[in-house]
Amino acid sequence: MTNSRWIAWGGRLLTVALLFCGSALVAQQGAPSVHDVAQRVDRHYNQLHSLRAAFSETYEGMGRRRTESGTLLLAKPGQMRWDYTQPAGKLFLLDGKYAWAYTRGSAQAQRAPAKQLDDLRSPLRFLLGRTQLEKEMTNLHLSGNANGTFTLVGQLKGQEQRVPKLAMTVTADGTILALEAEENDGSITRFTFRGEQANVPVPATQFRFTPPAGVSIVDALPPM
Repeated sequence: MTNSRWIAWGGRLLTVALLFCGSALVAQQGAPSVHDVAQRVDRHYNQLHSLRAAFSETYEGMGRRRTESGTLLLAKPGQMRWDYTQPAGKLFLLDGKYAWAYTRGSAQAQRAPAKQLDDLRSPLRFLLGRTQLEKEMTNLHLSGNANGTFTLVGQLKGQEQRVPKLAMTVTADGTILALEAEENDGSITRFTFRGEQANVPVPATQFRFTPPAGVSIVDALPPM
């Protein structure tokens, strides 16, 4: 698989479209501003050194629909692990230097430098201790939702041409519940998170990947 295919796939995961609902709530007297809500997200995650949450991932586009799920682990500095239970045995891991992709039973494990990643999962590794939404997103605006949550909509810096909108649904205290992205080709990728556990003990071994015996390493990750 080529680097361009990896980057194109990553772009699908890195960008987001937003449901504009309840915008009138933001205009009401006393409603929080974009700055207020962005600061709440920053404060919530900048105090954490580790995090565990369940996730669901849905992709729709090019006549296809795919739903996957599993558990996400994050730890400072810049480490994350996506263990998929659906499909079972699929793993995406960032050890701080490399990204690894492997599915149990495969003959190969794919590897790419972390700095070359361009997908929705990779920016999440910077949440803990480094969150600055107003610097990382442009054209940021806010919608209030009827259930008391908020949706921050903008464009991720460096992805404006390929990903028109990035949406982040958050609680009043700044916890991220969902990320949704829409690309120029009309495809939509949505991540939802639940059961967030803050500052959980995470052994360093969780962010190390050792290929099973007989499994070869191939540089440049293909679409997963």
